[in-house]
Amino acid sequence: MARIAGVNVPDKKRIPIALTYITGIGHTTAFKICEKLNIDVQQRMGEASEDTLNLIRSEIDSGGYLIEGDLRREVSMNIKRLMDMKCYRGLRHRSGLPVRGQKTKTNARTRKGPAKPIAGKKPVGK
Repeated sequence: MARIAGVNVPDKKRIPIALTYITGIGHTTAFKICEKLNIDVQQRMGEASEDTLNLIRSEIDSGGYLIEGDLRREVSMNIKRLMDMKCYRGLRHRSGLPVRGQKTKTNARTRKGPAKPIAGKKPVGK
C-alpha cells in the first residue's frame, strides 16, 4: 500500500479513486491533481512508480489543500465557534439535534440516538 499524507491508499484502485481515501480530497480534486501532473487516470496505484508517488505527495503538500488533521481541526473549531456564540446552529450542535432544519417529531434518530420510553405513554400499534 502506498502512503500519501499519512494515509494508506489502496493499490488496486485507480489513482484518482485512491486519492479520495485522503480526507479533504474528493473526486474533482483528485482528477485535477492527475491532470496537472499528467498522470494517466486509468493507471492503478500499485502500478505507479516511486517518482509518480513523490510527485503526488509534493503536489498535495505544496498545493494548498486542507487535508486530514488540519481539515478535521478546522471543522471542529468552526463547530466550537458556533457553540460559543450560542447561535441557533450552535445550540442545535450542543443539544445533539439536527442542525439544518430537518423535522424532529418522527425522524432524526441518528442525531437523537435510540428512542427513550416515556413513563405512562402507551405504545402505538396495538
